[in-house]
Amino acid sequence: MQTTAEYYCAFCGEPNLTFIDLSAGGQQSYVEDCQVCCNPNILYIRVDEDTLDIEIDTEYDEG
Repeated sequence: MQTTAEYYCAFCGEPNLTFIDLSAGGQQSYVEDCQVCCNPNILYIRVDEDTLDIEIDTEYDEG
């Protein structure tokens, strides 16, 4: 099951939409490029399995 969630780019601060795979577990992390400035963001995703609320933190990918 997938859903979408919004995060703010760690580089430019612009909002982005990302797909979240709810079947991948309550804690996930991956790198996704900003749809505006194209810089890579590390997304740390937490899904509350009871309410399906999604929280996303971002940081720069310096790799």
